[in-house]
Amino acid sequence: MRSCMRVDVSNFRMVFGDRVVIDDLSFSVEPGETFGLLGSNGSGKTTTLRALLGMLPPRGGRLSIDGETFRPGAGARVGYLPEERGLYRKDTVLDVMTYFGEIKGLGRTEARSWSQTYLERVGLADRARMRLEKLSGGQQQKVQLGVAIMGDPGLLILDEPAKGLDPVNRQLLMDLIAERKTAGATVILVTHNMDEVERLCDRALLLRDGRAAAYGTVQEIQDAHGSRMISVRLLGEPPVSSLYSVARRDGDLIRLSPVAGATDEEILAALVAGDARPVRFEPHRVSMDQVFVRIYGAAHEEVHA
Repeated sequence: MRSCMRVDVSNFRMVFGDRVVIDDLSFSVEPGETFGLLGSNGSGKTTTLRALLGMLPPRGGRLSIDGETFRPGAGARVGYLPEERGLYRKDTVLDVMTYFGEIKGLGRTEARSWSQTYLERVGLADRARMRLEKLSGGQQQKVQLGVAIMGDPGLLILDEPAKGLDPVNRQLLMDLIAERKTAGATVILVTHNMDEVERLCDRALLLRDGRAAAYGTVQEIQDAHGSRMISVRLLGEPPVSSLYSVARRDGDLIRLSPVAGATDEEILAALVAGDARPVRFEPHRVSMDQVFVRIYGAAHEEVHA
């Protein structure tokens, strides 16, 4: 695994004609974390990624990877899965993957061997010698994902990676991303699937009209956009604590209302320290789907970034 990489975006601004697409956007992605870049269609997600990778010149601010503006020579350290498919459709799957492996600095034999192992993993071994254009959209997406993660990049940028995948292959995708995270890669994930965000992401940023509408850990974002409760069943009375209040009692089930900033771990520790002996501890938060709807509304304009 190449060393994981840090991303910094400071006061980024992008204008197309007289339309401000991104307005004074700042965020960071820490080395080794999985970061969700979220938003409705047209919110500026893809534009931000393209500017980070040097495809679009920013009108203001700075975007950097490991402290430097992206250069083509650094491409071997970055894996990028664009929203649009862009592989050579007339060539065979194995030839395409081998070619991109060589571009990334792998020897031909190593690239071919890695590709065959990957194709076996994702159920495409029998398609290795087929032309890419003969594959379904979901199968092509799995090939393109393989090209992105080949060579163990320190930074993996995935723009709608689950596009065209059925539930079984979406689960496979999440497993592959989780493996990259475990291996130490920094991952930026653009997705509309909030289940993926809740399972995979350490932190997230939600863009709305080119500005940050929410930014922080997934739990922080959930807590900021909906009431939070913890259901507990205790052998004893809950101790008095500055971390929570008792909101409701339903028989032996107690609903605690945490104060802002109190973590689940801190509240559980306070209960245990007071000899309450919890036998059930169940946090309740709004889902990221609910957060998304609250920020963007049930309907939003379908305009691509």
